[in-house]
Amino acid sequence: MSKKLSERDVCTKFITPSIANAGWNLHKQIREEVTFTAGRILVKGKRHVRKKSKRADYILYYKSNLPLAVIEAKDGGHSIGSGMQQGLEYAEALDIPFVFSSNGKGFLFHDRTGQSREMEQELKLDEFPSPETLWSMYKQWKGIDDIAEQVITQEYYSDAGGKTPRYYQRISVNRTVEAIAKGKDRVLLVSATGTGKTFIAFQIIWRLWKSRTKKRILFLADRNILVDQTMANDFKHFGDKMTKIKNREVDKSYEIYLALYQGITGSDDWKNIYKEFSPDFFALIVIDECHRGSAKEDSAWREILTYFNSATHVGLTATPKETKDVSNIYYFGEPIYTYSLKQGIDDGFLAPYRVIRYTLDRDVDGWRPEQGQRDKHGNVIDDRIYNVKDYDRNLVLEQRTVEVAKKVTEYLKKTDRYQKTIIFCVNINHAERMRQAIVNLNRDLVAENHKYVMRITGDNDEGKAELDNFIDPSSKYPVIAVTSKLMTTGVDAQTCKLIVLDSNITSMTEFKQIIGRGTRVNEEYGKYSFTIMDFRNVTNLFADKDFDGDPVQIYVPTDGEDIVPPDVEEDNPDQPTDTFPLIGGNGDDGIKPGEGNEVRTYYVQNVKVQVINERVQYYADNGELITESLTDYTKKMVRKEFRTLDEFIQSWTAADKKEAIIEELLQQGVLLDELQEEVGKEYDPFDLICHVAFEQKPLTRRERALNVKKRDYFAKYGEKARLVLEALLEKYANEGIEHIESMEVLKLRPFDEHGSLIEIIKSFGGKQQYIQAVQELEQQIYMTA
Repeated sequence: MSKKLSERDVCTKFITPSIANAGWNLHKQIREEVTFTAGRILVKGKRHVRKKSKRADYILYYKSNLPLAVIEAKDGGHSIGSGMQQGLEYAEALDIPFVFSSNGKGFLFHDRTGQSREMEQELKLDEFPSPETLWSMYKQWKGIDDIAEQVITQEYYSDAGGKTPRYYQRISVNRTVEAIAKGKDRVLLVSATGTGKTFIAFQIIWRLWKSRTKKRILFLADRNILVDQTMANDFKHFGDKMTKIKNREVDKSYEIYLALYQGITGSDDWKNIYKEFSPDFFALIVIDECHRGSAKEDSAWREILTYFNSATHVGLTATPKETKDVSNIYYFGEPIYTYSLKQGIDDGFLAPYRVIRYTLDRDVDGWRPEQGQRDKHGNVIDDRIYNVKDYDRNLVLEQRTVEVAKKVTEYLKKTDRYQKTIIFCVNINHAERMRQAIVNLNRDLVAENHKYVMRITGDNDEGKAELDNFIDPSSKYPVIAVTSKLMTTGVDAQTCKLIVLDSNITSMTEFKQIIGRGTRVNEEYGKYSFTIMDFRNVTNLFADKDFDGDPVQIYVPTDGEDIVPPDVEEDNPDQPTDTFPLIGGNGDDGIKPGEGNEVRTYYVQNVKVQVINERVQYYADNGELITESLTDYTKKMVRKEFRTLDEFIQSWTAADKKEAIIEELLQQGVLLDELQEEVGKEYDPFDLICHVAFEQKPLTRRERALNVKKRDYFAKYGEKARLVLEALLEKYANEGIEHIESMEVLKLRPFDEHGSLIEIIKSFGGKQQYIQAVQELEQQIYMTA
């Protein structure tokens, strides 16, 4: 075989025929060039580009939901095993047991199950194993009997839209179904917020229900909106077999039930309507956001699951670690699969983010009242030092709220005043004061529509009524949602681009859930990334080693102890939490019952508060926040790719389009737009890199343009061509090199003054001559002398 055969030739002439001859169905079992990640999103100012997605040359399936083998192909110039390491990397990510590498002369076979006599062996082209052979090996490896096989081979639900599970969703579903088919009755799945847990739940339930393994199923959630969204979206395919338990009424004629914890339990026996079902009525119970229901001593989660103890229980969560203690793992066992936030961002399914941290002077120094000082309501303020833990609980510095609102408004005005924003406050009282401050600072937009900013908290019906509109990508209003606890979880805000943290969040669980409000990607509405504004050092939790690691079990109850740690914080999202009365307003005098005249919250008007430090941190390519300076980070990243200045200049000069080098730098994690903000907007990427990475004195774009004009370079061109080149040079000076490399620029002003695109190209003698002229112009721009 000729070594000149391309990889595609090898696939077409040798690999595909060999697989088909081994009995694999060309249309149902063989998929070529399978892309399984979206490609990490890289943020470049207002533009977003994606890194290359991961793509396997072949994936072979026993059934559409059961991949068995990955094949990596190489051209005829490579050895037979050249693709093996790449294939193994893909197989590990995709949870696939068998790996093949081929150059068209044969196959190198790697058995990840460890059943073969040799882990790797060479096979001739006509020795490729059949589907039945690999499936038999898989079953033996997993210990799957005939009964379990019927369940495992049940297909996914698929509709005319062609929506299929992403690779991590497939792994979650397959591992769960397989475990249950083999008799496991407690399963925990961990999947980052925004990765489609309800779709995973639907496919698990669908396959177990269709195979009649589980005939009656209960889906439990702790928010009405979660249940309603689930019924309307992913679960709608159950049709008339599905019902929602509401108004404390039970109809036992359905097969799929959805319920709210609070809707089927209560302090009075008559409220515990779940007991109207027999303990063995449900065969499967799926608990969404299972970390929340377990967080109280009198947990409805435990109460219901204890009653339906004979059913299989599947817990879904993004955050199995509740506080410093953990109970989910003790109940469910170790997660059967974990898909983390970091992995989701790296795969391009979740949005990357940057963090802006603000330090306020009163947060650092604290505040102490003068002797006998009274608050705005005439109450004498207790004499002690108040700090950030007190603010908006025991003490309200009204100017602090205004200062935070100013910074949020500043940011919105510099970026986009209509970007969906969630502001997390300490409590409902704080949320209302923040709403008022935002209103006063955005009077023009509030005058257009009073729903520009809404307080959406558990006690406010008007605000809660707008929650659906806030999360609806097509709905313009509300733009800003001010909340305390209500929106920390279960709110699918796909287009949220700004999260503001002005609450003392110490729980890793709550932190992960809040960050999850921004992680959705929605390309249709231009949502690729988001920003976190942190006013309370909450994002220090990013540095916690457990922020995105595997869940760790700490709490291990002994015999007779409760399975739930006794010290976990109370968190009931359907009740107003952490509320403090408004002193002297709304008929409330601010006095605790039975405690004489003790004031619970002091309100101080005239204490100046200001931001003394603002620091922007970026999310690096390795999934960590960049903690070093941006210039040091850039130097390190550039020198990984270009060891010397000459090497960089040679690559830049040799590139037909400089945009290609810019894209390459972005792919390596270099934050060019952010670097431009820090070093100087007047420099283009070439000078930024030369200056920051190699200590060269930079020239501004305008200086480079003037140098070109001094050389009288344009004299050799005709009048129209010369005018076009001069306009291109001016555009470079104003906007940068990447803005002159596309012919599409000739359709814009001022170029259209010189004729149509075709007429302009003709003035250069043709397309190739125009391209050559632009390349020569670029050479002139980057000449050193």
